[in-house]
Amino acid sequence: MTSTPRSPRARKTPAERRAEILRTAARLALERGLERVTMQLVAEELGVRPGLISHYFASADLLLCEAFARAATREREALLPDGEAGLPPGQRLSRFLRRIGDEDFADLGRLWLNARHLARYRPNLRRVVGEQEAVMRDVLTSVIEEGVRTGDFTTDDPLGACVVILVAIDGLDSYANEDGSFAHPVLDTLVTATAERELGLPTGSLRGDD
Repeated sequence: MTSTPRSPRARKTPAERRAEILRTAARLALERGLERVTMQLVAEELGVRPGLISHYFASADLLLCEAFARAATREREALLPDGEAGLPPGQRLSRFLRRIGDEDFADLGRLWLNARHLARYRPNLRRVVGEQEAVMRDVLTSVIEEGVRTGDFTTDDPLGACVVILVAIDGLDSYANEDGSFAHPVLDTLVTATAERELGLPTGSLRGDD
């Protein structure tokens, strides 16, 4: 009786392995919190030795920073996908606001809350959080500016309107860890009402997706 020889597993390239580590660390950051992202945990998730992780990331701090940047980038791209760039600005903003309130993105709010807290004590993370905030401002401001050009929105200060909208989102995110024992209808419409006010839109115009 002969046995079939086992084919060797394909060896991952350094780029593939690094991307796999970051992908896993970003997922863990979303699911469990940034402070739980350690080389040991990522290694356990991947079924490899911790030394492999440290081969690609010199410190846990570096891994944590890049994991946050990856998670924030991927979530931002899902909230405002490039594939929708051709849609009217009002529709893009409406979809963005609807998505940001979905349960699917609840972990994103917790991640930002987590990152801002930890950034007080970690200079590298503070820098990365600032970079990601700047990118989000640029992306959302560009949508608002396009809306002003097309006549969809009315504002003399697109960046200022963007900042107010993001502050409203961050304000709601501060409740991300609540147990849900407190609820009020105003919380359901806070962000859209703020955006409508800042952009000179009729009440309720951003709550659908025409």
